Amino acid sequence: MIIGIIVYLVVVNIITFFVMGADKHKAGKSKWRIPEKTLFTFSLIGGSIGGIVGMKIFRHKTNHWQFKYGFPLILIVQIILLVYIVTIYSK
Repeated sequence: MIIGIIVYLVVVNIITFFVMGADKHKAGKSKWRIPEKTLFTFSLIGGSIGGIVGMKIFRHKTNHWQFKYGFPLILIVQIILLVYIVTIYSK
C-alpha cells in the first residue's frame, strides 16, 4: 500500500513538473496554453511538489499569488493527509 502511494506520487509529480514546463514553453511561443485549472488539478491530485519545482526551475507562474501560495498550501494539506494515512495503515 505505502509503496503504491509513493510510486503514484513520484509519477504524478514528474508529470506535473513537465506540464508546468510545457505551459511555460507554450507561453514563450504564444501558443495555446494549458488552463490554470488543469495545473491546479495536477497539484491537487498529488503533484504539488512537481508544480512548485516546475515554478522555480521554469520561472513560471511565480508572480501569480494563486500559484505562489496555493501550491505550497496544497502541499501542506497533502503532507498532513499522507502522515495520517501512513499512521493508520502502519498499525
